[in-house]
Amino acid sequence: MYLLCENKENIDRAGSLAERMKVDVTDSVSRIGEAELYLELGEEGLALKQGNLAMRGDLSELIPRIKKSKLDSEMLVKAAKLKNYSGSGLPVLLDATAGMGEDSFILAAAGFKVILYEYDVIIASLLEDALLRASQIAEIAHIAARMELRIGDSIAAMNDMEGEANVILLDPMFPARTKSAMVKKKFQLLQQLEKPCSDEKDLLSAAIHATPEKIVIKRPAKGPYLAGMKPDYSMDGKAIRYDCIINVAARKNK
Repeated sequence: MYLLCENKENIDRAGSLAERMKVDVTDSVSRIGEAELYLELGEEGLALKQGNLAMRGDLSELIPRIKKSKLDSEMLVKAAKLKNYSGSGLPVLLDATAGMGEDSFILAAAGFKVILYEYDVIIASLLEDALLRASQIAEIAHIAARMELRIGDSIAAMNDMEGEANVILLDPMFPARTKSAMVKKKFQLLQQLEKPCSDEKDLLSAAIHATPEKIVIKRPAKGPYLAGMKPDYSMDGKAIRYDCIINVAARKNK
């Protein structure tokens, strides 16, 4: 894969990104095949491209959803909310499958400090760029400041932590979603990088091991329970369902 950078002012950053992502830098689009998946670092940020399709993280698109009148009615916010939180600071939510960070942004706007884990280094770099640009927008900079990206394996991380996160969000890519007509074309580019979850049991087991107060699992409305584990309760929407586990300690001891 290539990282296209035509602006010499960005060449140093492009070199650092390319080294991290293990891709080659080029300053000429002519070196890239018409059907080839590639990255471009331009004035508007880092983008993933293929032919006429382009995907660039833009958290400012979520501004209409974080208005007070709408934020409280978000099903995700209701699912993640803690009834009796008594900590001295903001409750900590760990998004173990961050993707492009949209859900994390909504939750940070709702008052969580969010730790985002993304194992795919290219997706993580796109998310990092989106967070950087969000931090430069006055209206949402304070929300981006509550979001901490960690590039790496969340399963290993959760197995090494206990009680550090109040809530853990799991949204493993679901195979059936790759064929859904609801998936926007630009996000089909991401799906070429991120594979469906093949270690559901390990993911859920690690989340339970971390003993948060609540685990929230995002699933397709009619999809099976993650790793076959029945939640304590579910919140149902038309396309999405949130399965919630609140008796985490009891599950750990089984």
